[in-house]
Amino acid sequence: MFTSLKELALKATENDVKISEIVIENESEETEVPKEELILRMSENLRVMREASEVKKQCSASGLCGENAYNYSFSANKGSLLSDISSKAMEYAMSIAEHNACMGKIVAAPTAGSCGILPAVLLAVSEEENIPDEDVVMALFNAAGIGQVIAEKACLAGAEGGCQAECGSASAMAASAVVELMGGTPEMCINAAALTIKFILGLVCDPVKGLVEVPCVKRNASGAINALTAAELSLCGVKSFIPADEVIEAMNEVGKMMNYRLKETALGGLAATEIAKNLHTERTDN
Repeated sequence: MFTSLKELALKATENDVKISEIVIENESEETEVPKEELILRMSENLRVMREASEVKKQCSASGLCGENAYNYSFSANKGSLLSDISSKAMEYAMSIAEHNACMGKIVAAPTAGSCGILPAVLLAVSEEENIPDEDVVMALFNAAGIGQVIAEKACLAGAEGGCQAECGSASAMAASAVVELMGGTPEMCINAAALTIKFILGLVCDPVKGLVEVPCVKRNASGAINALTAAELSLCGVKSFIPADEVIEAMNEVGKMMNYRLKETALGGLAATEIAKNLHTERTDN
């Protein structure tokens, strides 16, 4: 397992291959599972992601979410401020997050709370750019490598590091993966990962009523745009002044400094607003 993004990018560069190829080679060696089998498993993950992205009118048991993606899709089709890729990514991100809230099958990438970001970005870009699934599957291995390093150097759980650890990590994985998908270098990939975490550094985890619905579903949409922004900047040569590994370490330190009320306890942030605290009573009265 790699413990440094710099090491991962350097090895890919030295061998003149993509990060995904280094990741799958390493995974095959460590698990003794043939690369062909690993690719089949990842292809299945992609299938689940795609099914979860299908926009549908649904409602979670709490009633807090279920129609955001549907309503956005309906409105965006009439005209959007965003590009087709960005608009589609937002739509998919919310659809997948709502699918999770409605107890549908998803791929935690890297967590259930941030499940919509990575697939939304890759699906939107691949569809608009006519990129084959084989390449998308390999991009998922790139994302997996980025996620492994973040998990090793910091954390992925909102309960430990805040939403920066969940949506931030998912965005970093998505940004790196889409840079590879668009032909960027390994160095560009990890630079994109660094930028995404910097953009979202310090974001708290404050789920209303402790449910992965408000504000989580919409944060998946913003996380997808975050990833696309970082990928675009990196592909254009814009670099992070702070190296990727140090950005991850900074995220870890920020997470440690966060008050426990801001880490998935539903005691702070948006979860502590009057409407959130009174939500159960209001719904019972109705």
